[in-house]
Amino acid sequence: MLPKFADVVIIGGGVIGSSVAYHLAKEKIGAVVLEKEDFISGSSGACEGLLLLQSKKPGIHLELAMASTRRFPQLSEELGSEIEYEQKGGLVIIESEEELDAMKLFVEKQKACGVDLTLLDRDQTLEMEPALSPHIIGATYSPFEGQVNPFLLTRAFLGAAEKLGAKVFTHAEVRGIGISKRHINAVNTTKGRIETPLVINAAGASAGVIGDLVNLNIPVKPRRGQILVTESVPPLVRYCILSAAYIAAKFNPSLAESGGMGFAVEQTKNGNVLIGSTREFVGFDRQTTFDGVNTIAGQILRVFPRFKDLHVIRAYAGLRPYTPDGLPILGPVEGLEGFIMAAGHEGDGITLSPVTGEIIAKVITREKIPFPMDHFKLERFDTAS
Repeated sequence: MLPKFADVVIIGGGVIGSSVAYHLAKEKIGAVVLEKEDFISGSSGACEGLLLLQSKKPGIHLELAMASTRRFPQLSEELGSEIEYEQKGGLVIIESEEELDAMKLFVEKQKACGVDLTLLDRDQTLEMEPALSPHIIGATYSPFEGQVNPFLLTRAFLGAAEKLGAKVFTHAEVRGIGISKRHINAVNTTKGRIETPLVINAAGASAGVIGDLVNLNIPVKPRRGQILVTESVPPLVRYCILSAAYIAAKFNPSLAESGGMGFAVEQTKNGNVLIGSTREFVGFDRQTTFDGVNTIAGQILRVFPRFKDLHVIRAYAGLRPYTPDGLPILGPVEGLEGFIMAAGHEGDGITLSPVTGEIIAKVITREKIPFPMDHFKLERFDTAS
């Protein structure tokens, strides 16, 4: 049964909402987490577990990711649960001279921000990752990138939060948010009403739907990503793999058009290879498609020809919470006291989950935040609805 009152209500039980709940619970703030479906049924349960720095724009986005990834080596011990963290290092694969020129500039900017990054030629890349096709030109390499199990990470945050007093409810869809004189005062759900002065919108791809309940235009759109999963095989992929075309698709539309969709690859601890992903605006449709699966398979066989002998055992799709500028929306909303944003991470939610939880906890406890929050304010967009 839902409590009648909560210090804070967190809408969304994915990795972001779970991290926020944990960090609030550490501060002895009583949080209630509401998830409209089962836990880890949204983006956090339908993504890769890559923890990447090279995919982040130099500047505040990269600074945020660097601060967050520093937490992962100790996070399993801190939370008291296995999260399958591995610091494998990451390779961004370069296939064309155009990509090489772009990545040279990208490396300079990332290194200026403090990332340990090396530009490798073809021979160096193939020595590190022998399964790659010899047609590649080279790669960039960062030793600090890694991967984690998104299911275990989300469950670890939730479990640690519950041990510290947080309350967690599934199948509790938010249908309304009470407001009095521009102050939050309650949340109405399919399981009842909770009085609260604080609501955190951690609803992922549905953050805009929650915004509609309080007459806010929150520019978070679902962006579908389809992923293939192979049978379990002996070690085949040594590093966390990303394509230069993927970075182009994220930050340089003109290069994306010429270079293709891009790809991301990881091999999990149990031997399955995860291969992704598409980047599609199709509303809230989470179905996989023949065209999507076929495109992913075609691209990856070009770069990893040895994958032709692998059996794909399933495919799934997740909805990434996209924002127009690629940055999450974090912090209080002007003109609506008690409404706090923690959404819009797109494909960076796993990587940024620890630091996001820290930031939101500091917002509520009014502690100093070590990042300029203007970059993440909702008001950087037109929020009139």
